[in-house]
Amino acid sequence: MSTHLDWLQNEIYYLKEGGLYANIRSISSPQGAWLVIDGKRVLNFCSNNYLGLANHPHITEAAKKAIDQFGVGPGAVRIISGTTDLHLELERRLASFKGVEAAITFQSGFTANLGTIPALVGKDDAIFSDELNHASIIDGSRLSGAKVIRYAHCDVEDLDRQLKEQRAQFPKVLVITDGVFSMDGDVAPLDKIYEVTQKYGAILMVDDAHGEGVLGRGGRGIVDHFGLHGKVDVEVGTLSKAFGVVGGVSAGNPLVVEWLRQRGRPFLFSSAMTAPDVAACIAALDVLEASTDLVDRLWENARYFQGEMRTLGFDTGVTATPITPVMLGKAPLAQQFSRTLFEAGIFAMPLAFPTVPRGKARIRVMISAAHSRSDLDAGLQAFADVGRKLGVIS
Repeated sequence: MSTHLDWLQNEIYYLKEGGLYANIRSISSPQGAWLVIDGKRVLNFCSNNYLGLANHPHITEAAKKAIDQFGVGPGAVRIISGTTDLHLELERRLASFKGVEAAITFQSGFTANLGTIPALVGKDDAIFSDELNHASIIDGSRLSGAKVIRYAHCDVEDLDRQLKEQRAQFPKVLVITDGVFSMDGDVAPLDKIYEVTQKYGAILMVDDAHGEGVLGRGGRGIVDHFGLHGKVDVEVGTLSKAFGVVGGVSAGNPLVVEWLRQRGRPFLFSSAMTAPDVAACIAALDVLEASTDLVDRLWENARYFQGEMRTLGFDTGVTATPITPVMLGKAPLAQQFSRTLFEAGIFAMPLAFPTVPRGKARIRVMISAAHSRSDLDAGLQAFADVGRKLGVIS
């Protein structure tokens, strides 16, 4: 009998037929260079755990102590009774780390974008957004009601042209770019984008989710990388990748941060980050500020792995960061490649539409400071074997 939800069954069928259905694996071990999945120990090439901090003893111990002092649940939103001393300390520490005057934390990087963008622009305004910006930027832009004008990926001349043609039509304009683009690993030309925004009186926002802990001095991010302190109006980030925990942050101009405390809807209407998460984030800052060793090791691993992959004949795209896309093209091939890697003990998930454009499916290898040279060599051997078996390389 036909029901009003039959269309969902049809859509799921077509996802499976097109190689676009996401098969979600369950992990039964801590995050690290190796994982246990379905009872099998596999080399982890999937996690955003850039610095290996997700199971770092100093960080896990800080979370345990916070539970003993503050409990688990926050009990309320930040503006009622959900703000603890830990939240304020984390925001002070993040601002200091990033070299800005103020910071505000959210429950995730996604909610940081959902809270920040609609607070800065509305239905009479415009957003100039890189065409490959993250889904959270796209959704935050839609929620704002502002007109969204996409410019060609990392194309400063196209951004300049569109601002020149359309800036006068809007009271406020917001230019948004990812710092590091998560699917390709390339870096936005933020210094040149800043120059363009200055010409047209635009607010400048960068989402540095994949730059924190990776770019800049000791992982201080893309603003530090380009020496743009005090020039970028708002820098959004996440605490779930290089920091190894969970949460989001908006940092920069103190006026922006003060306004977000009044109008950032996830801050106002969703419960605060839990105390153990906040304490763990503070502990991650301790590790980052104490030494650059982990950041240095991350880059050393990335250079080695990417160089060897190219020597094997793989196409790693335009990456300029530890993100290593292995370009395969067709979604079914990417799924088959991932399955065969898993059989060989390598956990590397396929990415296809809508995560990436159609025809640009890939395996995205996420290099970590937690990987040893022998881990990387094992991964390289598996990629070589599977690549030859499937005809990707000769």
